[in-house]
Amino acid sequence: MASILFYILSAIVLLATLLCVTRRNPVHAVIYLVFGLFALALIFYLLGAPLVAAWEIIIYAGAIMVLFMFIIMMLGLAPLETPEGPGWARWVPVVLLSLSLLGATFAIIAFDSGGADGLPGYYVSPRAFGYALFKEYALAVEVVSFQLLFAAVGAFYIGRTGKPQEGEE
Repeated sequence: MASILFYILSAIVLLATLLCVTRRNPVHAVIYLVFGLFALALIFYLLGAPLVAAWEIIIYAGAIMVLFMFIIMMLGLAPLETPEGPGWARWVPVVLLSLSLLGATFAIIAFDSGGADGLPGYYVSPRAFGYALFKEYALAVEVVSFQLLFAAVGAFYIGRTGKPQEGEE
């Protein structure tokens, strides 16, 4: 059952990210990206990493997507043209992704291996995860933190408006 759910959730992630990349409306793209991140969190949970799944939902699907939506709304990036076709056709991908994601979530809840017998054998405690992350993979964590710093500096440089005034850098 877990392998079937894994493949269903993998298909949801691929479809949601494909829809995210191909949408012209940035608000719709962010919504599809949230679908993909939720499905990815369920995959992490299936693979025995509930802490990573919780982080995926809290940090990526929650905080970062709210930041993306704030930036999109603040800059007014939504396209002004109206989409062609009937209104119900625009909702078909959202409804299909929602139903499949809800179905997979209920299947995981119903067939959870750790629900009746306690924790599964492959469960990793947050302490062991933190130890492995900051002891064995400390260099990788630092490299990723520098990449995020470079991305933030690049976003600031690209996002600044106008030319610098006399005396500013």
